Amino acid sequence: MVHLGIDVSKAKLDCTLLLDAQSQRARSKSVANTPEGVAALLHWVQRQSGCTPDQIRAALEATGAYHEAATAALHQAGVCVFVVNPAQLRDFAKGHAVRTKTDAKDSLVLALCAAQVKLVPWQPAPVEIRELRALMSRLEAVEEQLRAELNRQQKAQLAQDPSLVQQSIEASIAFWQSELGRLQQAIDQHIDGHPGLREERERLLSIPAVGDKTANRMLCLLYAGHFHSACQLAAYLGLIPVQHQSGSSVRGRPRLSKNGNTRMRASLYMAAVTATRYNPDVQALYTRLLARGKAKLSALCAAMRKLVHICFGVFKNKQTYRPFVCATA
Repeated sequence: MVHLGIDVSKAKLDCTLLLDAQSQRARSKSVANTPEGVAALLHWVQRQSGCTPDQIRAALEATGAYHEAATAALHQAGVCVFVVNPAQLRDFAKGHAVRTKTDAKDSLVLALCAAQVKLVPWQPAPVEIRELRALMSRLEAVEEQLRAELNRQQKAQLAQDPSLVQQSIEASIAFWQSELGRLQQAIDQHIDGHPGLREERERLLSIPAVGDKTANRMLCLLYAGHFHSACQLAAYLGLIPVQHQSGSSVRGRPRLSKNGNTRMRASLYMAAVTATRYNPDVQALYTRLLARGKAKLSALCAAMRKLVHICFGVFKNKQTYRPFVCATA
């Protein structure tokens, strides 16, 4: 068994093959971030170590879209692949007193991480989920462009810009609104074309305060994340409070870790605000925490976690939402 650390960039893969974790005896190589480069990398690893692909443990850092093709190619070749959270990798490097930041050093840290840390092997998401995720990503990008143009329109009207400028902005707004509608229709058609996805979304939509956008994002996350518990999902989304206490002098307030997808967290925040009024389980929790003297923001964070737990339970049990407080009343 050998451990391979791969630092990913747009054009290349800087790799470190760790032959001995104790002495940190290693070999390094840089290949192109292409299918041909990954094939050349595997050939080099087998020549250096004599190991077959199923005896290789490869760790990569999550780097947007740049790591996805290499990760899929390695997994398809039979390599055990791990995608490491950048924050987790930084903490691991600090623990090993690694202060240098270079591509070669990062790949060594990744190889050591694969050798010493118990990581969860990466598994590819189903094709329909990857397509839904791509559609959702494009939808969010179009929404950002539309918001930017609407802000420009407001400024142009206040500044009384020339009519040509305002007409240009209006034409741009019309275009982005058209694209937004087209993508929303494509997402609905995509989900309707896959009965499993349609049924899962209908179950999520049965939860009061969960709308179409939150349900679609949660679908992408639940299918692709391979979470074993609701707490694991909440931790991935950065909704677990982190304690900051030491001795008798340090008494920091618990704060959310704020790891994971910020857009998903923002969507859950708005859903939780609604859930405190219309979801009986979330409302009961929120009211109980406020009665105990908790701050509104702290109680709202707990409401977000509760909503995530409910979504996970509905998804895991393949059942529509049934309020627990009503069932036990």
